[in-house]
Amino acid sequence: MVNTEIPNHYTASPSSFSGTPHLTINRDVTLDLDSTNAFEGPEKLLEVWFSASSTSLPATTSPAGLKVVPSEVWKEMLDLVNCKVLSVVESELVDAYLLSESSMFVFPHKLILKTCGTTTLLRGLPRILEIAALAAGFPHSVADQTLGTGTAARPYRVFYSRKNFLFPDRQHGPHRSWRDEVKSLDKLFLGGSAYMIGKMNGEHWYLYLTEPNTILTPPATPERNKTETKSLKLTESETCFTACGAYNDDQDETLEVLMTDLEPESANRFYLDHASAVAEGRYYQELHAARNDAEAHMGDINSIKSNGIHCKAAKLSTGRLKTIDENNDVFSNTSSDPADLMDSDSEMLTFPEELTTEGHALGTVVSESSGLADVYPTSKYPDARIDAYLFTPCGFSANGVIPAPNGPDATHYFTVHVTPEPNCSYASFETNVPSKQTGRETADVIEQVVNIFKPGRFSVTLFEGNKPDVEDEDINGEVETANKIKALEKQVARKNSRLDQIRGYRRVDRIVHDLEGYELVFKYYERFDWEGGSPRLGEAGF
Repeated sequence: MVNTEIPNHYTASPSSFSGTPHLTINRDVTLDLDSTNAFEGPEKLLEVWFSASSTSLPATTSPAGLKVVPSEVWKEMLDLVNCKVLSVVESELVDAYLLSESSMFVFPHKLILKTCGTTTLLRGLPRILEIAALAAGFPHSVADQTLGTGTAARPYRVFYSRKNFLFPDRQHGPHRSWRDEVKSLDKLFLGGSAYMIGKMNGEHWYLYLTEPNTILTPPATPERNKTETKSLKLTESETCFTACGAYNDDQDETLEVLMTDLEPESANRFYLDHASAVAEGRYYQELHAARNDAEAHMGDINSIKSNGIHCKAAKLSTGRLKTIDENNDVFSNTSSDPADLMDSDSEMLTFPEELTTEGHALGTVVSESSGLADVYPTSKYPDARIDAYLFTPCGFSANGVIPAPNGPDATHYFTVHVTPEPNCSYASFETNVPSKQTGRETADVIEQVVNIFKPGRFSVTLFEGNKPDVEDEDINGEVETANKIKALEKQVARKNSRLDQIRGYRRVDRIVHDLEGYELVFKYYERFDWEGGSPRLGEAGF
């Protein structure tokens, strides 16, 4: 059903109960958003872990960890990044912030911040470390005042990554080049490692990460060697394995699908005019069905009861009848919509403003009509909630909060961002919902997402906590080294075989790299009928 209104002082979905995610909307920020200049789709992605898991927080920290930090404190930090909060989905284990430029997820033990456009993400990192220390109570130490903070929490691990930019010359601060970004991170952390993954003259992806139990760079540290960016380009038969450090969460995995050159028809769904037409069409069909039902059962209409929702009716001077649903919910995937019931002599129809202007209502329409809401359907994830927003004149962002169904006490997320303009079309999909939980192969999720956008080409990055599923143990309960390596090789080969077979696409590039505690898979694909030429590289090399 089409959702058309956000009730005054809306703070939660009517279906929100204890333990169920609920939504808060920042009305002030949503008034004047315009995506006309949102030219740089590829996002900067920062993940800061302050503990190995939410169940192993330091004794000095609140049991809720980072989630005790008030939203106003995070908003102040985001001012440094140059983005605003549109709305927040709160749940017991994660708070999902939908931003004017992408998303932020706050768990008890980690923060994920993803921003697009010309945002200055790394400028917010010193403040994040300070907030974790002072507001959440994580162990901390004295930091370099020149970095913008005198107190900084000691992170467990830090990950920063992004795809090559299309327009690097338009970036600000440390984001004008990968070299500058690495230099900025090295000022904060000792022992970081930087990688360029993929072809220097083709599609590639950058990654910076620290080792477990990250060490902060001390104040007034003497001149030291800069972190060298390592270029990873392995042939199809090569796989890199190293000794793995212990990791607490064997289900930790993050999948990113980064898509460019979207099929025009698919990209058109993410324009306001197209979404409005879809919503108005649905609105009219539902209105027409409701009128026919009312005429068949009630004749002279005085009140209507539709789909279990009571509506009040009021005669208008024109002879039209207007019904107002008093319990609308832009957040529900199955909510009722208000209807304007017209008499049989009138062809005039006034659509609610929410169906013709940017916002959460049309965001929900796009989420449902495009098929994004079906990636993790409510039939399997009944407590899942999607918070979506459609921009003017085009552009789309959505966060999904996915509590584990009938399983462990865990909540995961997915996030989608779309820049549909033909000169720089781009879409990204990211999730940490474990494949074991979905019961589907990772390749099946990728195929479902790719089929929505039909990109000319796309890259996949898959991070997984590398605890191989091995049953062969010796009498002392320890897995032999040879069996561990053999099992890991089989696991990688099986996964790679399926990931190489994305329908409609040929896999062009593949890299598998083992990082401490994680396995990283990077793959690049092109559509079989793609005739767009070489990748548009605004940024090449380091």
